[in-house]
Amino acid sequence: MRRIPNRSCVACRSIREKRDLLRIVAMAGGVTIDPGGRAPGRGAYVCRTAECMDTAIRKGALNRALRTPLPAELRIALTDQIADATTTSIEGGIRGQE
Repeated sequence: MRRIPNRSCVACRSIREKRDLLRIVAMAGGVTIDPGGRAPGRGAYVCRTAECMDTAIRKGALNRALRTPLPAELRIALTDQIADATTTSIEGGIRGQE
C-alpha cells in the first residue's frame, strides 16, 4: 500500500493529505498557484477554504513560508476569489507576476 503524503496549512497549521491543500509556489518567474502540486520552486500549502486563504494573506503566513512578498496582483486575485466564492472552495489557476 502506498503512503499518502501529508502537508500542513500555513494558516491553520492542520495536517491534511497533500491533494486536499492548494499549493502556492515561488519560482524564478514569480509566485503562482500550482494546481498540479509539482512545479519547481519553494512551495507553501493552504487549505482550500476562504477562511484559511484570508488568514494566510492577512497575517503574512504566505510571505513567510515563500520567503518572498506576494505580488499585489496575486493577492488581489485571491481576495477577489474569496469574495466571489459561493462555496468555501478555492481552485488553482491564478498566475502572479511573469
